[in-house]
Amino acid sequence: MKEQPDLLNGSIAPKLMAFAIPLAMTSILQQLFNAADIAVIGQFAGKHAMAAVGCNSPVIALTVNLFVGVSIGANVIIANFTGQQDERRIRESVHTAMVLAIICGVFVTCVGQIIARPMISLLDTPAVIAPMAVKYLRIYFMGMIFIMLYNFEAAIFRSQGDTGTPLRCLMISGILNVILNLFFVIVLKMDVAGVALATVLSNGVSAGLLLWHLCRAKSAVRLQKGSFRLEGSILKDILRIGVPSGLQGVVFSISNLVIQSAINSLGPDVVAGSAAAFNMEVLGYYILNSFAQAAVTFVGQNFGAGNLPRCRKITRQALILDEVCAMSVAALLIIFGHRILMLFNPDPAVIHFGYVRATILLSTQALNVVNEVLSGAMRGYGISMVPAAVTFIGVCGTRILWVYTVFRHAHTWYTLMAVYPVSWLITMVVMIAAYFISIKKIRIRLEASGDANN
Repeated sequence: MKEQPDLLNGSIAPKLMAFAIPLAMTSILQQLFNAADIAVIGQFAGKHAMAAVGCNSPVIALTVNLFVGVSIGANVIIANFTGQQDERRIRESVHTAMVLAIICGVFVTCVGQIIARPMISLLDTPAVIAPMAVKYLRIYFMGMIFIMLYNFEAAIFRSQGDTGTPLRCLMISGILNVILNLFFVIVLKMDVAGVALATVLSNGVSAGLLLWHLCRAKSAVRLQKGSFRLEGSILKDILRIGVPSGLQGVVFSISNLVIQSAINSLGPDVVAGSAAAFNMEVLGYYILNSFAQAAVTFVGQNFGAGNLPRCRKITRQALILDEVCAMSVAALLIIFGHRILMLFNPDPAVIHFGYVRATILLSTQALNVVNEVLSGAMRGYGISMVPAAVTFIGVCGTRILWVYTVFRHAHTWYTLMAVYPVSWLITMVVMIAAYFISIKKIRIRLEASGDANN
């Protein structure tokens, strides 16, 4: 692990940028590698195999989102102890996080083998692709321990302000994934099993590389033999922060399934256009979310150090930088939107519906920037249930209610897409209020204990 940046002193904006950009690139690369998986299987194994891989996305998203959220808890706790310069508790937190990752990975692997077939059935998967879908999901779940390890290891690096090392490891494993896809599918004719196996092996490489770096680290996060144990108090804090974050991701996935069902009701051109636009939007979202993740770590360390004024300054600068970067990327995507959409499908109707979606969502995502950054800041303070509850009610609740009321009476593409800015706006108003109330309570508590940094 390279020397960690000093997040407790000096200028904030350059360090936020240095943290956020590699994190955004990591997410973008993951998306590109996933797209490569689909492209290989579609080109060389046929549309049925491609559909079998694609139909697993909701199940995988639900599972991975839950445990990625839990890893955020580890990020916050380790960042807090880093700010306190408590090396003993840092070591205990790191080893607790690693043991938790292994337990979660083994648990999901075992449960996944049992639920694979029932889950595919619940998704009303066509009979012609169901056996391939089950095969893919079971092999994918076999590698869950690697996915868990990578996410918790990456959380440890993020807690120290290092997002570059996880990015470099992902680049290596991603390139390997593409090579293995081609070898297993084209040379060995393994269709969906080949793609799944390639994913498992490449995830194993990325987890192994980060593990190697942690074993060689020259700081308190270094892994040591004999130190792998669950510390009860630390485990409790990780779960207290991480589980609400994970459940928030799960609920998001469920609400998106409801919206997807509504999209499906508008016909194949709309479905195709929406799918193409999503690949554009997700690039903008990764930029947006990277600053929210930065806020988690930066606020976490400085709150651990008792520097509340710097925490507030971090939040303000993260908001400003996120708005500038996210909206700049959004503007570029809108300007070149038609050309980008043509890469997915040249059909004019598909491009039209895709551009409508992309324009509405990208032009209004400034609202979501506020939600994401304030949520990240509150998690840095150790407050996780509040942003999760606000998001659940404001975003997920609004979207589900909108689909079954407004959209039912005005069954149009524009009406359905309007749910995104409406839900973001409602959530933003409540999130701002929740943030300031939470900060006021924290300030009162710190002043009462004599720990406030004035």
